[in-house]
Amino acid sequence: MNLLVDLGNSRLKWARQAPGLWRTEAVALDDAMSSLLDRVWRDLETPRKVVVCSVANPARRQALEQWAQARWSLAPLIVRTQTEQLGVKNLYRQPEQLGADRWAALIGARGLTSGAACVVDAGTAVTVDALSAQGEFLGGVVFPGLHLLRDSLVRGTAGISAATGNAADCLARSTADGVAAGTLHGLAGAVERLIEEYRRTLGEKMQVLLTGGDAPELARLLRAAHTPAPDLVLKGLARIADSL
Repeated sequence: MNLLVDLGNSRLKWARQAPGLWRTEAVALDDAMSSLLDRVWRDLETPRKVVVCSVANPARRQALEQWAQARWSLAPLIVRTQTEQLGVKNLYRQPEQLGADRWAALIGARGLTSGAACVVDAGTAVTVDALSAQGEFLGGVVFPGLHLLRDSLVRGTAGISAATGNAADCLARSTADGVAAGTLHGLAGAVERLIEEYRRTLGEKMQVLLTGGDAPELARLLRAAHTPAPDLVLKGLARIADSL
């Protein structure tokens, strides 16, 4: 069994991978990383490999590494962005600056399609990345995700004290509903615009792959055809683990 770990800004996600086995779980992060791992991983069998993608605070990643070493006598493989790997070529001016989660998602996407793809990852941050049919990562954008947008309104304005509302109707009749609907519809509109822009470069056959914790909410509003691709980062880590 391989343990594939996506250590994000707000959640710890992992998959147990073996022939005939694909099981994913996730928990919200807290400050006590070691005790969190004691709670959620204490009954796991010793994995063959631990492959980690992390964009979290380095102290959290280090705590995870130390925990795995102490518990299983295993040194996790920390995924680093490469210039080229598993059919994906990184065209960033400085390839190492691309986030490891985005790199893993692109590798996951290449495992799902040999054609051009637009990878939309709706998490704490939203990333929209372009992958050519030749496997070239052409670039992409990063902007605040749904909860960051809502929290920023609460923190940055005196008249908005709550961002938990009903996002169903743009004709909102309360401030909380207005924030909920405005941020979700605004996010969907931004993603739609980027999909249109990318299609001009990648062509009409470009496939839109939608992943991330807020993907289900975003999917309800996207007019562009798209394919749900849950756990795309973890699926990229699975490809990396299998290649080692």
